[in-house]
Amino acid sequence: MTTFHLSGFPRVGAKRELKFAQERYWRGEIGEQDLVDIAKALREINWKHQANAQADYVAVADFTFYDHILDLQVATGAIPARFGFDSQHLTLDQYFQLARGNKDQFAIEMTKWFDTNYHYLVPELHKNTQFKANPAHYVQQIREAKALGFKAKPTIVGPLTFLWLSKEKGASFDRFELLNQLVPVYVEILTALAAEGVEWIQIDEPALAVDLPVQWVEAYNTVYATLAKNVPAKLLLATYFGSVAPYADLLKNLPVAGLHIDLVRAPEQLAAFEDYDKVLSVGVIDGRNIWRANLNAVLDVVEPLKAKLGDRLWIAPSCSLLHTPYDLSVETQLQANKPELYRWLAFSLQKIQELRQIKTALEQGRVAVQAELDDSQAAADARANSKEIHRPEVAQRLANLPKDADKRQSPFAERIAKQNAWLNLPLLPTTNIGSFPQTSEIRQARQLQKRHVVVGRL
Repeated sequence: MTTFHLSGFPRVGAKRELKFAQERYWRGEIGEQDLVDIAKALREINWKHQANAQADYVAVADFTFYDHILDLQVATGAIPARFGFDSQHLTLDQYFQLARGNKDQFAIEMTKWFDTNYHYLVPELHKNTQFKANPAHYVQQIREAKALGFKAKPTIVGPLTFLWLSKEKGASFDRFELLNQLVPVYVEILTALAAEGVEWIQIDEPALAVDLPVQWVEAYNTVYATLAKNVPAKLLLATYFGSVAPYADLLKNLPVAGLHIDLVRAPEQLAAFEDYDKVLSVGVIDGRNIWRANLNAVLDVVEPLKAKLGDRLWIAPSCSLLHTPYDLSVETQLQANKPELYRWLAFSLQKIQELRQIKTALEQGRVAVQAELDDSQAAADARANSKEIHRPEVAQRLANLPKDADKRQSPFAERIAKQNAWLNLPLLPTTNIGSFPQTSEIRQARQLQKRHVVVGRL
């Protein structure tokens, strides 16, 4: 059997139900229990979609009201002390204040999650930060999934990535010094998850895809030896967003039950892990973009791997599907107006069906999904040759450019002096962080423009 699993699924809902519910809650139009009930319903829908696609494990602990790294700050007791909140008894209102700020404190800083457009809330760590386990948020989701009859695999970000993504505050110190205090708290959290009867726990360590200092790399040995020894569940160490081939020897010798590697971003790294003697999960469907996969090309990679690994081969998206839209079928205008483009796309629901088709082909042969493979190939061929995105004349113009076409003819100091003398422009600040603030007037004008009542640019 080939195991098919996911690291995570979009939490916002097919029609952005979570976003709209949160906004209503913040405006006081619905109560806390209403918001909690909506979130619970969205989780159930997500799990049903995964189960209907024949996923062997549904992703749990991936749902969050705001940010999964904020949830981890709560779970480890690492919320900023400046708010004065008790992480063990945090209310939903207080949780949102951490993310949005209040009259006394500014919100926790946000920054990009590696090289994606997702932004996480950056943990603020002090030299005297005291971690304390609070796994209730994760345990609740496991219990919900199990009560509905789903086989759950919780996923949380690992301790080294959590520390790597944090920032030191206050007195000068190195956050790496906090690792020895953090690991026992992780043991407590993971043990609580294991106590719910889950077979596997996925621990995400995407920091391995960046150029880590030596002491951080070496720490993986001691950290995962401690986790594996003390947590009564199988641990799947997941990496993504880049190659971890430089750390192959290290990773293959960690006392975990399995590894996940990203073969979309770094297909070349497979060679370094083909001899792995435990579970090897390969990310073969892109979790970061909107394009259909060429299923024949994917099978060309995983079929030889299946022959070598047998049941130790797992298949998955490259990373959490958090980064992709929910469902292509709601894009009815796109389907009507741009059918060729529509055929090239796959959102989260479509991507898990692609994985189902790959699983079926591995277990029953390609003939069992021949129609789906033919359609996938036709879409890939059409996109590769479409005049909508491939312009031979543009390619020829680029080919004809001189080798120094990207070089300036004069240094910046000379150019800026001439520009200032000629244009004589005043200062014009244009930098903006995120979206411009929305007002009711701007929202109304946008709606009018969509209905073609207002013509022009806003």
